[in-house]
Amino acid sequence: MSQAQPAAALLAIDQGTTSSRAIVFDRGGAKLASASRELPQSFPQPGWVEHDALRIWTDTVECVREALQKSGLKADGIAALGITNQRETTLIWDRKSGKPIHPAIVWQDRRTADFCRRNGDRDEWIAKKTGLLIDPYFSATKIAWLLDKVSGAREAAQRGELAFGTIDSWLLWNLSGGQLHATDATNASRTALFDIRRQQWDDELLEFFRIPASLLPEVRDCADDYGSTVAELFGAPIKIRGVAGDQQAAVVGQACFEPGMIKSTYGTGCFMVLNTGRKFTHSKKRLLSTVAYRLKGETTYALEGAIFVAGAAVQWLRDAVQLIGSAGETEALARSIKDTQGVYLVPAFTGLGAPYWDPEARGAIFGLTRDSGIAHIVRAALESTCYQTRDLMLAMAGDACNPTELRVDGGMVVNDWLTQFLADILQIDVLRPQVVETTALGAAYLAGLGAGVYESLDEIAALWKADARFAPALESANADRLYDGWLDAVKRVRSDT
Repeated sequence: MSQAQPAAALLAIDQGTTSSRAIVFDRGGAKLASASRELPQSFPQPGWVEHDALRIWTDTVECVREALQKSGLKADGIAALGITNQRETTLIWDRKSGKPIHPAIVWQDRRTADFCRRNGDRDEWIAKKTGLLIDPYFSATKIAWLLDKVSGAREAAQRGELAFGTIDSWLLWNLSGGQLHATDATNASRTALFDIRRQQWDDELLEFFRIPASLLPEVRDCADDYGSTVAELFGAPIKIRGVAGDQQAAVVGQACFEPGMIKSTYGTGCFMVLNTGRKFTHSKKRLLSTVAYRLKGETTYALEGAIFVAGAAVQWLRDAVQLIGSAGETEALARSIKDTQGVYLVPAFTGLGAPYWDPEARGAIFGLTRDSGIAHIVRAALESTCYQTRDLMLAMAGDACNPTELRVDGGMVVNDWLTQFLADILQIDVLRPQVVETTALGAAYLAGLGAGVYESLDEIAALWKADARFAPALESANADRLYDGWLDAVKRVRSDT
């Protein structure tokens, strides 16, 4: 009897801040094969972060080819391809040559902080249209910087010779052989140029940021027809049927389809997203209102809290200060001591995100004594991710509701110690799914929806399964005491206190 082939295999491209990956899933969401490449980051000036967009493209192609080879499938055995990506990272390229005019400006980059500070009085106006704040995080000020600083860029843009895109658009352009300039509603919603209630680019915002409309991609649904890859890339065309920014893809991968459901993803940064249904909720707690997903023209909204540094703090421990050799060492180090003895690490390396929004804040370690060692600093770095999550959870409670459980994913949550400490500090149950690579899984599910592999979100929700549930084991008074110490440490690094 011949071995049964997986029915309707799906391929996901997951292009993140520190790596590019391709994963092949079967219809049930099980991972069949994967490939990845680490992505170097460039820091040309303090607070600046850049990527080589051509490297992103070549790494992505290599990852797809390797994942297909490992899976034993050829391109014609893939039902559809989905793309998920680091959001807000900004790229402008020449439409004719296909070459970027400048390295991609990464979402963490703070070079436009002065502009944002000077125009802080526009916060409310921008928030009512986009759900966002005026902050260097989002794409709009990055686009304006490129047009102003790259020689001849503004004139070329006005002649219609240039194209802007977030990384999904860049990949779509190249996968299609330069035939498709498009994005999806979730990535568009992170530019600060897109009216998320009217679901269209906003002329007033374009005028304010001085950005020609000709630069912008067409906006489509998350599960939609994005054409096909050119045949020569992978041996045969592969239909592209799903696109979503990484955090929105994780919402789909975690099956957070009902209002009130909440997930938090722990990668380079940490991003908590609360499904608010068909209702646009304007945050009073400096969270972001955003698009969770748009399917068949119907928009589901969300509240989001963004932490700029989570896993990046572990990467800093490994690469910059060389306290560890690999991320895998952190769990044993955290367990090796009873507590941090009052050491707090505030990883504000690129400023503070929600709910503080302080681009001028900088990282610091507090509470060091002669007894402090590597284990205390490493554990403090892990704890900082949990404290920042509580910052977001309290803001969510002030805006919408008190969640009773949190679904988590991303590379950091394979660390059982961290996931338990997260439950302790939040004082709610934390659920880890069987597949923690939920950004890629969500992209695959969206592609499956677009290709007819799945008929509904209910069908996808039925595939979600928990790997572990972590219940609080720390008394609430102790959790509060530890969190108070965190708030004191944050106060010390803020630029506005």
